[in-house]
Amino acid sequence: MTRARAPLVVLAAGGTGGHVFPAEALAAELRTRGCRIALVTDRRGSALGGELNGFETHRIRAGGMAGKSFAARLRSAPELAVGMLQARRLLKRMAPDVVVGFGGYASVPTMMAASFGGFQTVIHEQNAVLGRANRLLAARVARIATSFETPAGLPAGAEPKVVHTGMPIRPAVAAMRERPYAAIGETGAIYILVLGGSQGARVFSRVVPEALRRLPEAWRRRLHVVQQCRPEDLDGVRRTYGGIGIDAEIAQFFADVPERLAEAHLLIGRAGASTVAEVLVVGRPAILVPYPHAIDDHQSANAHAVDAAGGGWLMPEDAFAPETLSARLESLFELPHTLIKAAAAGHAASLPDAARRLADAVYGLMPNGESEDRREAA
Repeated sequence: MTRARAPLVVLAAGGTGGHVFPAEALAAELRTRGCRIALVTDRRGSALGGELNGFETHRIRAGGMAGKSFAARLRSAPELAVGMLQARRLLKRMAPDVVVGFGGYASVPTMMAASFGGFQTVIHEQNAVLGRANRLLAARVARIATSFETPAGLPAGAEPKVVHTGMPIRPAVAAMRERPYAAIGETGAIYILVLGGSQGARVFSRVVPEALRRLPEAWRRRLHVVQQCRPEDLDGVRRTYGGIGIDAEIAQFFADVPERLAEAHLLIGRAGASTVAEVLVVGRPAILVPYPHAIDDHQSANAHAVDAAGGGWLMPEDAFAPETLSARLESLFELPHTLIKAAAAGHAASLPDAARRLADAVYGLMPNGESEDRREAA
């Protein structure tokens, strides 16, 4: 009798943090259950770290289609075809129990090869609108795990496959969930965290310092700002804050974002899937400014969901002006109970066990919990 080995789960992920962070969280959860993990990514996978760093990793070719011109799509098609052939050979050799994709073009070749090869498949959608890659795969996979309860863009007939898991977040962020929200007092520092996503956001460098300049001096003296900026904006933003006497830490990247988020009285940021999930789980009020050029405007849908839950406020970029933001901030500082209510509402609306829920969905596709060796030995 062949001794059973642990189940093998292949994760197909790459690109931005919105795709990588949930894969990292799922990997951490599956590892606690004794699973073996392998990662299939594209050339950008060399930048992956955290829980994914150190796992068996394979890189294949991939070509993006969404948002590109017709000529660019033609150039990407051969990359996609080569990637599918590479993934097909890889999966045939590895014989995984389940293959999980996290959207983005990096996942498409592997997920297509998995579906054609008859492997059990799950895709996870991070946003409130199904992405182009996941829309392409939805009809072929066994399960569609979603961060939002009713995401837009589901193809007809896909509803029975949907399981609402929530957005898995990094373990370092989940560890901050029990940190209580520290209300703004009559005295003491007011902490504002400004995040622009993985590439920063130039509009924040232009608007936020000018908005804070317009605040009464009594408020400015109490502010402590932590702001992520693009490299070309760092010096200018530092000079602005220095000139108006605001205590500020400015950097292109912060390695300790979970700690910074837990400390914040208010987040100002984009509405990417990871940002939204993390701010809700930790329970911190947020002013969300969706990136206006996102494909299918999914960030607006994400921000609307937070706004509807009472966990923050949607501010479209075309309304995100220094005078508008300054007025909103002054109102919030003068009525700190509004921030307390938003923090509590976001906390209550979050799904902190999303990684467990997604892992359960993956396990549900393993027949009787059997590993690949049990099937081989049968």
